[in-house]
Amino acid sequence: MILVTGAAGHIGNVLMRELLSEGRSVRALILPGEDISSLEGLDVEITEGNVLDPASLNKAMDGIDIVFHLAGVISIMPGKNEWMQKVNVEGTKNVLRMAKENGISRFVYTSSIHALSRSWRGKIDERVPFDPDNLAGGYDRTKAAASLAVLDAVKEGLDAVIVCPTGVIGPHDYRGSEMGDLLQSWFRRKIHMLVKGEYDFVDVRDVAHGHILACDRGRTGEVYILSGRQIKVFELKKLVQESIGRRIVSFTIPMFVAKIAARAMPLYYRLTKKIPKFTEYSLETLQSNSDVSSGKARRELGYKPRKLAVTIKDTVLWLLLKKQKANSR
Repeated sequence: MILVTGAAGHIGNVLMRELLSEGRSVRALILPGEDISSLEGLDVEITEGNVLDPASLNKAMDGIDIVFHLAGVISIMPGKNEWMQKVNVEGTKNVLRMAKENGISRFVYTSSIHALSRSWRGKIDERVPFDPDNLAGGYDRTKAAASLAVLDAVKEGLDAVIVCPTGVIGPHDYRGSEMGDLLQSWFRRKIHMLVKGEYDFVDVRDVAHGHILACDRGRTGEVYILSGRQIKVFELKKLVQESIGRRIVSFTIPMFVAKIAARAMPLYYRLTKKIPKFTEYSLETLQSNSDVSSGKARRELGYKPRKLAVTIKDTVLWLLLKKQKANSR
């Protein structure tokens, strides 16, 4: 039996689908009262718990052989976020401790490309160290600290591997991720304001399958980057336009203007409660080194990400169907 924490999230629910398609028995750990519409219709066992509650984790791991730990808080907002620190770091340490106490045979941790040092020059691969002091943002620091905790647990005898996805996009984005929201904004018939920049994006289905490959074939204590393709923002928007059969005018905002505007955006997002996608952190990410290699995962795991054009086409179709269903209710 397999336990997946963060099962109702974007990567989580797609991982559940991949595991089920392979005939594996899965238990989903969800928060009490959490929206689990992303798991609707899936033949999985549901158990409530919290990574900050060791007793609930102990119960969730009863009869479990393998743990995929995906639960975490993502934020690109500036400032200190104590909740993200607690969930991402202390929560991971709780899951690790309970995994050791319950004799879990394999532990797969979902880290992030953002957990790696941003000062690295040249192609980014698994030689880049985790950086718990990363100045880019709190998310980066918490994922790095949690990743180091996993490596410490390996030294203490836990059979664990770490995967680091890049920018995840794809179907089954039920909660509306930052990237999903951005792609949808490009459906609208209005002039789109873009900034120059690029990043590496990967299909959520390939990330989910990469998790399973890491579980089945990954070497204990190793890190595997799950990347896709590096692409410029304008090229990404072009793929979206081709998928919806619509060409919409865009113009470039100078980066210095974008950075000035970004300083005021956190207040706007807090007041409107909209999904943040235009912050100083996101701008810095688009300007950072995104020359990422998945060579190690390809060689050792057999990881083969699909073409990004296919991902965008499938994602756009899924988002349009989702919108159509919502409008028909």
